[in-house]
Amino acid sequence: MPVLPVLPVLIVFLIVLGDLLGGAGMIWLPLLAAGPALAAATNGPRGVLCVGLLAAGLGAALGIRDDAPGPELAAVLTALTAVTLAGVLAAGLRSRRERVLAAVRSVAEAAQHALLKPVPATVGPFEVAVRYSAAAAEARIGGDLYALLPTPYGVRLIVGDVRGKGLPAVGTAALVLGVFREAAYDEPDLLAVVERIERSLARNLGPDDFVTAVVAGYPRPGQLEMVNCGHAPPLLMPVSGDVTAVETAHPAPPLGLRALTDQTPSLQTLPFADGDQLLLYTDGVIEARDRDREFYPLVDGLARHLCDQPARTLGAIHEELLAHVGGRLHDDAALLLIRKPTDAGAGAGAGAPSVPQPASPGLLLGDQAV
Repeated sequence: MPVLPVLPVLIVFLIVLGDLLGGAGMIWLPLLAAGPALAAATNGPRGVLCVGLLAAGLGAALGIRDDAPGPELAAVLTALTAVTLAGVLAAGLRSRRERVLAAVRSVAEAAQHALLKPVPATVGPFEVAVRYSAAAAEARIGGDLYALLPTPYGVRLIVGDVRGKGLPAVGTAALVLGVFREAAYDEPDLLAVVERIERSLARNLGPDDFVTAVVAGYPRPGQLEMVNCGHAPPLLMPVSGDVTAVETAHPAPPLGLRALTDQTPSLQTLPFADGDQLLLYTDGVIEARDRDREFYPLVDGLARHLCDQPARTLGAIHEELLAHVGGRLHDDAALLLIRKPTDAGAGAGAGAPSVPQPASPGLLLGDQAV
């Protein structure tokens, strides 16, 4: 439904009122062009045309009332007509661009749900929350990736960051997630999952492309396995302790760069008891800067907002992150938080699928349990 051009019409009537009260004649009439000009920025072609016709009609009436010279009145009405026609054209082009942008957003949202599939609030024994923001807000999708799914070998997850932006980065993210979802079900060994991803990237990536990633698994109660391939260290929050960065003792290169070094990924194990939480994230979070070029302090933010509800924790961190950068991120950012509930009956077995639960409003959720 077209929006009533209230403000442009109000401006036209104010100009007419000024002419009637001031009696200044031709001084006020050229200002009537402000009505259709403003309508072109806020309304569709029909609204612009209506405002233009109203302004031209009132301008002609005022010119006759004020005994304006014929050539001057004709020039004013001609200018009003030209502004109205230009406004109609501009409004038509703007409306067309808005329709195209809406279609692009719809396609991007469908692609996002196909690539980053929704995750339930619980997966296996874990409570889960994910927050994702693409730097290109219109596209709603970028080069950061995540997935979490139950497998015969326990719950497995990945968080990664593709070098570069745009469609090539999205294509690489889709490749990594596709290989991960297959290998996570097929391979008993977590290192074999990483090796499958590495081999696929080696065949498909360019020489300067790579993916940093953390691949983790929960093969048995109370224990996490983790492989870090050049990615930012996850943050572990024990139920009785401070936030700790999980540094790897044997750094491995990013996925896709194995051929350039003799370093190989190593498997790291760490305890993960009831009540513990683990946060995985991408560089877009810790490299977000404020006006003073200060990085966002993720560890401090996590310590401030940590609670026993992952969705609430990530919601608070995300709001604080956006406030830190002034409202818009300049890089893709992903956050994935898992928590092992203290109640033993809250989750299923390590590899058992869970029933999807409603997600918290505003959260973009990841890979759906099968």
